[in-house]
Amino acid sequence: MITTNLDKLKNYAENYAKKSGTVLNPDLEARESVLNGLAKHKEELGKPLCPCNFYPDKQEEVKRRKWICPCDEMQIFKYCHCLLFTTEEGVPITEYLPEWHEGRQIYGLVKDPFPDKGRTLAKFEKIYQNLKEHAQEYNVRVSEEDIKSWAEKVSKK
Repeated sequence: MITTNLDKLKNYAENYAKKSGTVLNPDLEARESVLNGLAKHKEELGKPLCPCNFYPDKQEEVKRRKWICPCDEMQIFKYCHCLLFTTEEGVPITEYLPEWHEGRQIYGLVKDPFPDKGRTLAKFEKIYQNLKEHAQEYNVRVSEEDIKSWAEKVSKK
């Protein structure tokens, strides 16, 4: 069954990459590792839960839906912390992340080569809520005003 899920997920990921203006990571080992983790979670949980996070309760995380691939970060910021969806160079797009986000700190500014594609959830309210939760979860000191300002800057109009 995992093989069936893996084939379906590969097909889905290829199609999603095209629609979102990204590519599947050119590093075959990295790409296959993430896809295998997604297939395993699809088999175990019924959903392709991101394999790159630790979850105290995977079933509860599935109900939240935040980390089901493509995760909220990918659909809002076009940022894939698993490095499944990347640029042709194999790095994640960070252009829509604020400077205080660890993705931006690790990879620097990586411009979106296709800004007209992807980011289906890039509305102000979704961005604002996601960043607010992220700052709280990772204990990042950032003002509410800075979060609102960034959400306004990168939201799709």
